[in-house]
Amino acid sequence: MFVNTENKYIWKNGSFEKWNDSNVHILSHTLHYGTGVFEGVRAYKTESGPAIFRLIDHTNRLFDAASKISIKIPFSESELNAAQCDTLLKNNLEEGYIRPIVYLGNEGLGLRAKDLSINVAIAAWEWPSYMDPKAKENGISVMKSSHKQYENPLHSGNKIIGTYFSNTMALHEALDNGADEAIMLDKDGFISEGSGENIFIVKNDSIFTPTTNHCLNGITRQSVIQIAKDLDFSIQEKNLEYDDLLNADEAFFTGTAVEITPISKLDNNLISKGSRGEITQRLQEKFQEIIYGQDKSYQNWLTYIK
Repeated sequence: MFVNTENKYIWKNGSFEKWNDSNVHILSHTLHYGTGVFEGVRAYKTESGPAIFRLIDHTNRLFDAASKISIKIPFSESELNAAQCDTLLKNNLEEGYIRPIVYLGNEGLGLRAKDLSINVAIAAWEWPSYMDPKAKENGISVMKSSHKQYENPLHSGNKIIGTYFSNTMALHEALDNGADEAIMLDKDGFISEGSGENIFIVKNDSIFTPTTNHCLNGITRQSVIQIAKDLDFSIQEKNLEYDDLLNADEAFFTGTAVEITPISKLDNNLISKGSRGEITQRLQEKFQEIIYGQDKSYQNWLTYIK
C-alpha cells in the first residue's frame, strides 16, 4: 500500500499539493458516472538516472482515450509528459509507478456532462512489485472467470474509468477462489486478457496472443511483440480458446504492473511443467535489459528525467 504519504505530493491542474490534502468533491461527475480516463506508467532506476518507460506512448493513449468520450484535456501532451517527470522529481523517486488521471468536476450532476471543469492529476509512488517477486520465476495461478468481459467497444484499447467494473469482479472472484488472477473471455468465447493484463502463450516455439478486437492493446504488449520479433521468434495475433491456454507449452501475462509474469496453472491444472518456460525467461531478461537502460538499441523507449 501507499507509504510515507506525509512527504509526498500530487500534481493537480498545474501545481503541486500535499498528498494527504488532495481530494475530489463528492459530487464529481466522474465519481458518479465514470466519465474519465487514466494511465498506468512505470519509471525505473538506471545508470543514467530515473527513466520512464514509453512515456510518450502512454500519454498519447491517454489523450486518445479522452477524445473517445469527448473530453478535451486542458494541457498539451508535452506539458503532461513534463508534469509526470516533475512528479517523480518532486517525490524524490528514482523508480516507481505513475498514475495520471483526467476527471470531470462537480459544477453540476446528471448525465448531461456539459460545462463541467476538466481536471488532471498525477500521482507517483513506490511500486517494487505488483506480484510476489517469486512469481516472476515460479509463475502464478489463474482461473477462468464467470464474469463476462465488458462488451462496450470503448473498453477495447482505452483506459476509461467506468469500464473496469467487470475486471474488478473477475479479479475478486479469482482471489476468493485461491487463484492469483483471472482469465476473461470475450463475447465470442475466446480468451481476451487477465483482469488487468494481456496474455501470451507459447506452443511449439511460436508465440501467440489474442487479437485486440476486445482487449486492451497494452503498451507492454506492444513492446513484447516487438522484442519477440527482434529476437527472431515467430509471433502471431489470433483468436485463442481455453484449451489453447490449457495445452500451451508456456504462458505469461504482460502489463505495466506485472511486466512479464509466467502463468503456471489454469483452474488447478498445470500448464506444461507448471514452471517458467525458456522463451518466457528470454523475454523477461531482454525486457529487464531494456527498462534499466542496458540495451541501448531501445533507448527511444525511455525518457530520462535528470
